[in-house]
Amino acid sequence: MSTPLGDFVRAKRDSLQPESFGLPDHGRRRAPGLRRTELAMRAGISVEYLTRIEQGRDRNPSPAVLNALADALSLDAGERHHLRYLAKITGGACPGHRPPAPPNRDVRPTVLATLRLLEPGIAFVTNRLGDVLAYTSGFELVMRGTGLLDAETPNLTTYVFTDPRARAFLPDWDQVADEQVFDLWLGPSAETSEWFRATLAPVAGPEFTRRLHRHLPPPQVPLRLRHPDGHEFRWHRERLELPSTDAQELVVLLPADESTAQAVERLRHQSGGILRAVS
Repeated sequence: MSTPLGDFVRAKRDSLQPESFGLPDHGRRRAPGLRRTELAMRAGISVEYLTRIEQGRDRNPSPAVLNALADALSLDAGERHHLRYLAKITGGACPGHRPPAPPNRDVRPTVLATLRLLEPGIAFVTNRLGDVLAYTSGFELVMRGTGLLDAETPNLTTYVFTDPRARAFLPDWDQVADEQVFDLWLGPSAETSEWFRATLAPVAGPEFTRRLHRHLPPPQVPLRLRHPDGHEFRWHRERLELPSTDAQELVVLLPADESTAQAVERLRHQSGGILRAVS
C-alpha cells in the first residue's frame, strides 16, 4: 500500500534526469528518471530499503535516512520541508482518526485592516483548502463575472475543478489545478485536508483524483488570467503566511508587466471607479 512519503520519493526520482548527476548512459530505461539502484547508491542506503520506503512497507525512516534522501534527490528547502511533513503523516505523527474540525474562517481584525491598507490593490486572505475568506475591492473587480465569488463561501479549489468557467478564466488551468491540490497537503490540519479531499473528489472527477498523490511542488510561475471582458492579466503572487494559529495566508497579486497594469486601470474605468470596501 502506497504512502504519501513513498509516492513523493518515487515521483521525485522519476522526475530527475540521470545526466544531470553525471551518471553514465547504459541504454534505454524502462522508466524515466533515476533508477532505484542509482538513488540508493547516492543516498547510501540499500535498494531493498528504498523499495520498502517507496512501496509503503517502511513507514518510519530515520531523520538520517530522510536527510540522505533529500541530498540524493537534490531537494530545495521547500521540498525538504514537504518531505519531512509527509514523513510525519506516513509515520502517524499527524493523527488522522479524529473527526475533522472545520477550518478557521474568521479573519482577525488586524488582518482586515491590513487588507484595507492595500486598497485599491488586488489581495485576498485564504487558507490551504482554497477558501476565499476576505478580499479587497480590487480583487472583487478582477474576479467579477468569473464565477469565483458567486458562492456564499467562495473556494478556489472547488471553483477550479467544478466550474466550467474556470478553464476559460485560467489559461494555465493545469498549473493552477496542480497548485491547489498540492496546497491541500499543507492544509489547516491533516484531518481537515483529508475531509476536504474526500468531499471534493466525487464531484471534481479524475482531474482532481489523479493529482492527489502527485507530491512534487509545482513550479512558481506568474498567474495568467483571461477576464470575461477580454482583459489579459499576468500576476506575480506574494504569499504571506499568517501565524500558525490562523492557518491562513495573505495573497497579493502584483502586475507582472505593464500591459497588466494598464488592463487593471481600464477595468477600473469601465466600472465607473465605484469599488466597495474590503469584504
